[in-house]
Amino acid sequence: MTADLIARRRPGRPPKRIDDRLETREALIRHGTAVLTEKGFAATGLDEVLRATGVPKGSFYHYFASKEAFGRAVIDAYAAYFARKLDRALLDPALPPLARVRAFIDDACAGMARHGFRRGCLIGNLGQEMAVLPESYRARLEEVFADWQARLAACLRAARAAGEIAPEADCEALAEFFWIGWEGAVLRAKLVGGEAPLRRFAAGFLAGLPR
Repeated sequence: MTADLIARRRPGRPPKRIDDRLETREALIRHGTAVLTEKGFAATGLDEVLRATGVPKGSFYHYFASKEAFGRAVIDAYAAYFARKLDRALLDPALPPLARVRAFIDDACAGMARHGFRRGCLIGNLGQEMAVLPESYRARLEEVFADWQARLAACLRAARAAGEIAPEADCEALAEFFWIGWEGAVLRAKLVGGEAPLRRFAAGFLAGLPR
């Protein structure tokens, strides 16, 4: 290696391979997700997101046509992130099916605790704000909830096949019930600043499964 080539190389992190446009868009979505899970859509101004990311307001519209489009991108990113989170727990072959559900609950409690119970579920937060949100969000939010229900229902079907729950258990209905109750527990956990509502609902759900 020649001396001048060595001189041109800088120590530390390797050169970035992602173009600036993509990096900026991802930074906006990442910070938007953090703020929306804590404060909600209506209370979040674009200026707050732009200040945190250092993106000029005029440049924002190179990445998103509007705040509505930005919100949709944040929803999609969160949905993809949470699907991966669910799959890590609910598809873990090292655990029996119901232990996978418990693993998800443990991970969710730890995640809320890391942020001091200030952040909740982005999809649940937006669902509560639907009266003041763009109507285009309604179907997308319901689609995300349906996806989560399907993933949990598949795990419950595995539990049924393994004899952990009764053969007549309606796994789809149980999964729907879980997410309806879990979102309420997340809201209450933010309110009280602790995991007790999450644990109480989870214990009741698991105890109530038909055996």
